Amino acid sequence: MMKIAICDDEPFMVKEISAHLSRYMKEKHIDSYCINHFFDGSSLLESRHNFDLIFLDIQMAPSDGMKTARELRRRGNHSLLIFITVLKEWVFDAFEVEAYDYLLKPLDGNHFSRTMDRVIKFWERRTGKNIIIQRGTSCEIVLLSDIVYCEVQGRKIYIHQKDETVIDYYDKLEDLERRVDGRFFKCHRSYLVNLDYVRGCNAGQVMLPQGNRIPVSRLRERDLLQALLHHMKMRGC
Repeated sequence: MMKIAICDDEPFMVKEISAHLSRYMKEKHIDSYCINHFFDGSSLLESRHNFDLIFLDIQMAPSDGMKTARELRRRGNHSLLIFITVLKEWVFDAFEVEAYDYLLKPLDGNHFSRTMDRVIKFWERRTGKNIIIQRGTSCEIVLLSDIVYCEVQGRKIYIHQKDETVIDYYDKLEDLERRVDGRFFKCHRSYLVNLDYVRGCNAGQVMLPQGNRIPVSRLRERDLLQALLHHMKMRGC
């Protein structure tokens, strides 16, 4: 789950950045993200969330974006900072606080997409836990964040990924369960689901992106709800 903050004292600009983000994430088929809005630097600094990415307007009152960024870095914050500004001159000050990039107002869609391409690649390298799947004499590295759910059929496990590709190999679901982290929940004796992708539960089925559904056993429905609530709380979204 990528946690994103937008901090700008102009509501229409917050809305515009959110729209650009939503379009980009939809085009890239990225569902695992959340956006928090702030209209001044003080409220961002008061937030208890640790954001992966912050869009920060430089010219804000009373505390401008540069002062806010300096305070974030002083506190040991390592979020990726993207400054939003109308003045190119500010780019030199941005180096002082290790800004990842800066975007000029009005926003250019192509520049925004190129910046986000680099952000996603960097974020995946920094946060991407993975497992190695052994397939005969070859092996394959799979990012846990790419896995939507896993199912077992006979002696084979089928890993369904967010790009809709499926990897199959011989193993036991119990062994796979020990290798993944806390974002995965065994909703059925034959299914392991990534809670980042769960959109709800209804009539004995877990609802996933693109309208996909997998079964949840009746005895596990309550545990699934509790696990999902705990997971959302831990994500801070």
